[in-house]
Amino acid sequence: MSAWKLTIRHGSEVDHEAFEDLDAAIGELRARAEAVRAEGPLEEVSGLRDFDPGEQVHARLELAGKGLLRPPTAGIDVRGDGTLVAYAGAVRRETLEPDEGESPFDAVRRHLEGGDGDEDDREED
Repeated sequence: MSAWKLTIRHGSEVDHEAFEDLDAAIGELRARAEAVRAEGPLEEVSGLRDFDPGEQVHARLELAGKGLLRPPTAGIDVRGDGTLVAYAGAVRRETLEPDEGESPFDAVRRHLEGGDGDEDDREED
């Protein structure tokens, strides 16, 4: 069993990749996010209300580690305007704010390595 699983949800397609190494997983996360950004912005969508490209998720890329109950999970949303939003959690997502000088990918790595100071994701003694 691999240490890290990358799930890419882009449009109606869902891809999975497995990695033994977090560096390789983050590298592929970055490459896939940049490939989605290179496709260009999404158009505005109208429904019950209008959704600007920045309000739409063009692709969601999620990294999950090993664990039965609560594996470490974090990822990147590529918005329709090309912005990248880092998040933590699988079901209840929480936005990860990059520290000064960090990229969204650095924030994902920090969270997955357990260095974000989020007490809710740690086991209690």
